[in-house]
Amino acid sequence: MIPALLRNTLAALALCAPACLAEPITVETATGPVELSQRPERILAMDVPAIDTLTALGVKPAGIVAPTHLGYLSDVESGLPVVGTLFEPDFEQIAALGPDAIILGTRSIAQGKNLSNFGPVLDMSIGLDAVGDGLQRLETYGRLTGTEEKAAEMAEVLRDKTETARALVEGQGTALIVMTNGPKLSVFGAESRFGWLHKTLGWPEAADGIDSSSHGEAITFEYIADKNPDTLIVIDRGQAIGGAVEGARSTLDNALIHGTTAWQNDQVIYLSPGEIYIAGGGYTALNRTLDQLIDALGPES
Repeated sequence: MIPALLRNTLAALALCAPACLAEPITVETATGPVELSQRPERILAMDVPAIDTLTALGVKPAGIVAPTHLGYLSDVESGLPVVGTLFEPDFEQIAALGPDAIILGTRSIAQGKNLSNFGPVLDMSIGLDAVGDGLQRLETYGRLTGTEEKAAEMAEVLRDKTETARALVEGQGTALIVMTNGPKLSVFGAESRFGWLHKTLGWPEAADGIDSSSHGEAITFEYIADKNPDTLIVIDRGQAIGGAVEGARSTLDNALIHGTTAWQNDQVIYLSPGEIYIAGGGYTALNRTLDQLIDALGPES
């Protein structure tokens, strides 16, 4: 017969075993390494690229922000608790879920101080190097969720695809990245949020000295005609956020654009806007954007 005191002690040890055996884990974030007391079980993903990459890894967060404006994440949105939007957290729901890690990104990091009251905050923002940062986040999420092997395999796929796109870009001439928002036009250069299309892929810019503002530099149709890019890369912001505004194809269908080398050589590439504008740096988003570029630049295009 086991003495009552010993029996109670063994029972207590059994109950606390997971916590007692848990080891601290250090992960890389946008602001440097962060140590957590243990591998988190209840992760809140309050960043669309994070939701994208975690989903690709087969990981279900304990809660997410919505809407994501991405069709390929619609099942995720409908199947998980929503903890607010990117800009307005639902603090009551967050408290109820009791997270042991809260992932924030570029659009949600402003709420970091308030959210730190509910659990450790990880800044996983994507910077100007969407591919490089995306690969780093993928590695971190693999470590964070115990899916390191799968993350490494996925990273290799993304690296290979990036090299394929880079090889196809060679010899294509210059490119100009233009965002439409109804009738409004903005241009983005190598130092912008979309600059990886130039820097990572080695795609020469059609224009020098473009403002590095996160909203781009306002331009006119005459500007595009004057720069005369060999390839025009188009991102339709209105379509990305579901706004009822004039679409990019309609906006750019005019005589000035028709006169450009890009239009005449059928080298106007309309990127899927949600992937690059909202989920840029997310694993699936990056793959989809690269697939579009490879299809557009490939020998059969």
